[in-house]
Amino acid sequence: MDFFSDTMTVYITLAAVFGIFMAWGIGANDVANAMATSVGSKAITIKQAIIIAAIFEFAGAYLAGAEVTNTIRKGMISIDALGGNINLLIWGMLASLLAAGTWLLIASLKGWPVSTTHSIVGAVIGFAAVGIDVNAVHWDKVGNIVLSWIVTPVIAGTIAFAVFKSIQKFVIDTTEPLKNAVKFGPIYLFMVGFIIALVTIKKGLKHVGIDIHDGMEFVYASLIGGIIAFIGISLIRRIKFDHDLEKHFHFANVEKIFAVLMIFTASAMAFAHGSNDVANAVGPMAAVISAAQSGELASKSELPSWVLLVGGIGIVIGLATLGYKVIATVGENITELTPSRGFSAEIGAATTVVLASYTGLPISTTQTLVGAILGVGLARGIAAIDLRVMGNIFMSWVITLPAGAILSIIFFYILQTIFS
Repeated sequence: MDFFSDTMTVYITLAAVFGIFMAWGIGANDVANAMATSVGSKAITIKQAIIIAAIFEFAGAYLAGAEVTNTIRKGMISIDALGGNINLLIWGMLASLLAAGTWLLIASLKGWPVSTTHSIVGAVIGFAAVGIDVNAVHWDKVGNIVLSWIVTPVIAGTIAFAVFKSIQKFVIDTTEPLKNAVKFGPIYLFMVGFIIALVTIKKGLKHVGIDIHDGMEFVYASLIGGIIAFIGISLIRRIKFDHDLEKHFHFANVEKIFAVLMIFTASAMAFAHGSNDVANAVGPMAAVISAAQSGELASKSELPSWVLLVGGIGIVIGLATLGYKVIATVGENITELTPSRGFSAEIGAATTVVLASYTGLPISTTQTLVGAILGVGLARGIAAIDLRVMGNIFMSWVITLPAGAILSIIFFYILQTIFS
């Protein structure tokens, strides 16, 4: 009974439980769609995707995600508007965690790839507008989110379109596609290594207190790209080509090369995603824990390592238990993916993340990848895309923000009624 009489202990416990629930949702939805191109193109199996995610998503979240996390979701609401009321913040953040987790569960069951960031932002907007004051919300941030629905997929799709067209020109539509795949494969792999290294240096290493700038990030990224290209050359040389397969599918051995290259993109994207989105998503947990332990409101609070542990474990379990639905939608249902197409999509997505980190563009991993896959599909003609699936995905994007807000309002009032 003493446990339940200690309200602050109950708050921390609820934050941990709701946080695990939301982290599970991130794994089932956000991480699943990050793995979707690799699985959908048959470059890796679902079991291999889970292993890669378990290692690299967890490593990214736990090792490179411990920055001082802004608990008021990147300035979505003003902390001054709380009027010093700690309970409002705690109820609101608990409601946001539960609302975002619930929406991710619903979306994952439907196979909809939605944005974790937008789910949380919508939830925070909901409780802030109703539980505090409409003017407490920074509505200009909402406008940026809506803008990202258009800008992010377009950029990623354009880059993926260009990459796949280049693969068609230099490899697929040539007289010796296998020879050219061996020749140009390492060059594409250098590009992947360079881009992913930039993502990690610019958005990952700063989490552990390492700040590389003044152009040195390009030097280090080039060095890492060269190392990865060299490893890729070694792996390509070990591929056992089956020329009998060429009789059934002319590019079978070419796709084997791109399947090897996609192992690198899947691993790197998982680490980058873990170091950015996962730590960010469990920010509301830090808000509740900090307020409950200190009894004070703070615009920022340290993210305890055990919170990152919760996030890392939750995302792996989510991917393993329900991730297959979103993987099927993104990796198989939008357009038919082969390793070369999936590889193009992942380069497009990764490059867009780099551009976003330099320009400050609001971005969603989900919409970046879906846009990139759409770009690859368009490179083969509009008939290659399942427009009905795309319509369902777009609608799920639009309703994510209001869905998170409505659920958050409901949970906020329930929590307020229980604890007030």
